[in-house]
Amino acid sequence: MYINLKEAHNLLGMILLFGLFLIIMIILISFLRKKLFAKYSKITALIGLILIHTQVSIGFILYFLSPLGKNNFSAESMGHPISRFYMVEHPVGMILAAILITMGYSKAKKAEISNRGKYKRILIYYAIALSIIAYLIPWFLWS
Repeated sequence: MYINLKEAHNLLGMILLFGLFLIIMIILISFLRKKLFAKYSKITALIGLILIHTQVSIGFILYFLSPLGKNNFSAESMGHPISRFYMVEHPVGMILAAILITMGYSKAKKAEISNRGKYKRILIYYAIALSIIAYLIPWFLWS
């Protein structure tokens, strides 16, 4: 079960990274073309929200099952960069990215502002979240 979850988490991570990039590009094009913030814009942003929440949910399960997660917590492990990355840095950063995406989607959906303002909010929050995700992916495993 652990191996399957880990592989799903890795695959969904790449889908999330590519998907968020694509979502940001679609929203940016709509923003630059001064289109209305219509249903397709909400759905596009919602896809990013669903992807990040699914990824974080799988990550939480892995955190409690993995030998690199919660079970590895100790003062000695905190001194080791890879252990610290898996115990603290990666989970906290990904949760922060999920919060940013949730805030961006929520603020754009509920705001009584112009279409451009809604696009700007999604672009800002999603771009910051994407940069956090890209920075905290364990690239060293794939080299």
